[in-house]
Amino acid sequence: MSDALTRDAPASGDTAVIKALRKIRMPKKQRNRELVLVLFALLISAAAVYIVQMATSGTLDVGYFGLLGATALLVIVLHVVLRWRAPNADPFVVPIATLLTGIGIAEIYRIDLHWLSTGDMSPGWEQNSIKQIVWLIISLVATLAVILLLRNYRLLYRYTYLFGLAGILLLLLPFVPGLAADGNAQVWVSIAGVFSFQPGEIAKICLAIFFAGYLVRTRESLVSVGHRFLGVTWPRARELGPLLVLWIISMGIIVIQRDLGTGLLMFGMFVAMLYVATGKTSWVVIGLVLAGGGAFLASRVLPYVGHRFNNWLNAFDQSVIDQESGSFQLVQGIFGLGQGGLIGTGLGQGRPYLTPLAQSDYIIPSLGEELGLVGLFALLCLYMVFVSRGLRIGLTGQDDFGKLLATGLAFTLALQVFIMVGGVTRVIPLTGLTTPFLASGGSSLVANWIIVGLLLRVSDAVRSQPRVVIG
Repeated sequence: MSDALTRDAPASGDTAVIKALRKIRMPKKQRNRELVLVLFALLISAAAVYIVQMATSGTLDVGYFGLLGATALLVIVLHVVLRWRAPNADPFVVPIATLLTGIGIAEIYRIDLHWLSTGDMSPGWEQNSIKQIVWLIISLVATLAVILLLRNYRLLYRYTYLFGLAGILLLLLPFVPGLAADGNAQVWVSIAGVFSFQPGEIAKICLAIFFAGYLVRTRESLVSVGHRFLGVTWPRARELGPLLVLWIISMGIIVIQRDLGTGLLMFGMFVAMLYVATGKTSWVVIGLVLAGGGAFLASRVLPYVGHRFNNWLNAFDQSVIDQESGSFQLVQGIFGLGQGGLIGTGLGQGRPYLTPLAQSDYIIPSLGEELGLVGLFALLCLYMVFVSRGLRIGLTGQDDFGKLLATGLAFTLALQVFIMVGGVTRVIPLTGLTTPFLASGGSSLVANWIIVGLLLRVSDAVRSQPRVVIG
């Protein structure tokens, strides 16, 4: 019927009807596709937990599946809300985030079961998988709040500098007397000694919004003609100011907070968004030079950065392995990856618990041991698709702010994955970040699911509204 109508209808009114019908069908098709993928992700996650239980204890813990059922119900609620409030949102973002989070919980649960079976738990030990499920519930509620309360993401543009201030204050929060938590890096805050949170995870979202708004406002001056030298057009000194300020702030984070990962992440995010805003490769060249020079300087001046570089370069040196905070953890993770081989030992059949922090910093070697190279490659492909959808949302954005925001958030997640995977596989020095969605860590999980909500909001606007340029 629609083919005949398209071929034979000369009237403009008929054409308008056809376009309206297509506009109605497309969102429904997108949401149906999302529903199928979400159900598939939930099924795979449940199967992973079941396999872990059977392989480690041989019994089925119905109560644990009850907790998982609560999170599954929230994911379905999120899907229903998207049908109602954001029908044109990207259909792949939620299923991928759900599957990655589910696989991560299954592996964390597997490590918990080992310590429960041996009884070798430190005082105050809690099941990390239970905590992760609770944080997932909080994360899904936060995502629902973004979808329901933020009807138009362009409202964020109005509060550009407020978000910038909020990001800086969040980074400084661990220095407030009485809030700082114990640890080598001053990046955690503790409330009443019970509740711990890493404000830097939320700060990266605030700063991404600030960078997007700031670059929209200053893009004209940043793309102005500079001086050509060595085949590259270099910006003028006054345009270099923002980049130099961010470089100094990033170095300050590394020096004061002893957090190499966050400093690298913030600077990399700004350089990437700067390139997208201006299209000038000179900014990338300058950014790489500053990042490389800063890393070299930090390794020579700051003992803890130099220690990380030594662990990286001389990981298999026995004297380095035996040092306190040496390369023992890194080497154990690499041995675990080697033990996994091509297809892995199987969920619940490996020994990932031999590596310290196997459920958080070293979740990738843990999964690599039990799922093998094939499973690890599948997880990296999921990240690749997630990031590509985020970049696609940004590149098809209807305004400069949405374009920069979606691109910046997607690149931030990609850079974080590269930093963590590269660190545990000894491609680059290890830093103190978490692997998005997979690793145990409540603040990281909440932040990444908020990113999911923002990408959904931008993608819905891209498909459902005419192009609007913010001046």
